[in-house]
Amino acid sequence: MAIERTLSIIKPDATKRNLTGKINAKFEDAGLRIVAQKRIHLTKAQAGVFYAVHKERPFFDELTTFMASEPVVVQVLEGEDAISKNREVMGATNPADAAPGTVRAEFAESVGENSVHGSDAPETAAVEIAYFFSGLELVG
Repeated sequence: MAIERTLSIIKPDATKRNLTGKINAKFEDAGLRIVAQKRIHLTKAQAGVFYAVHKERPFFDELTTFMASEPVVVQVLEGEDAISKNREVMGATNPADAAPGTVRAEFAESVGENSVHGSDAPETAAVEIAYFFSGLELVG
């Protein structure tokens, strides 16, 4: 397996409940390293650019409003097969379908307020990481 990097976002529903440390512990316990991290407050426009792939979907406005509602923690996780490992730790998008012990099973409030985001492929990860971080900020 290759060492990969993936973007992770701890979303507003989790940051407002002060769950950043608990969520990060799950990533680290799974063997992922946090090689970059910052807490930011997105504007609706910035969230719209990030989630532009969903622009035509009916939930786009609700998603961008939610992502701009409170601060988020954006971070880069690194490790063997980091993209799929991160997605496994996150759990299914719908917390009702998420496996016990996953972030979403334990912390998500709903399908929309599901506590975390993670890249879904190496190409997506590269674009998403570059949106939030310069190369100088990645300190593995």
